[in-house]
Amino acid sequence: MFSLFKRIPSMSTADLQKEGAKEWTVLDVRTPAEYRSGHIAYAKNVPLNKIAGFTKKGDKKLAVICQSGMRSKQAAKILNKKGFDVVNVRGGMNQWRGTTKGGK
Repeated sequence: MFSLFKRIPSMSTADLQKEGAKEWTVLDVRTPAEYRSGHIAYAKNVPLNKIAGFTKKGDKKLAVICQSGMRSKQAAKILNKKGFDVVNVRGGMNQWRGTTKGGK
């Protein structure tokens, strides 16, 4: 049956931490101020309001993260419609237990 709502795959922050920068291009879709307050070292900041203009370089899989997982889910849907193979990171930075860059 044809579905109008394509389910976006998701992964936990623990899975992302295990596979890390070697496997994934991580897009942090929070605002630049949120990003500066602490982010995954290898994550690239592409705010949600600019995600539609994103162009991918390289062949790594895309993972999208935000603070809680809501904005990243929206971003993943937009990227998916553009033809990208993308995964939403559940729980976002609230669940991230790895090291961060920036912030206090």
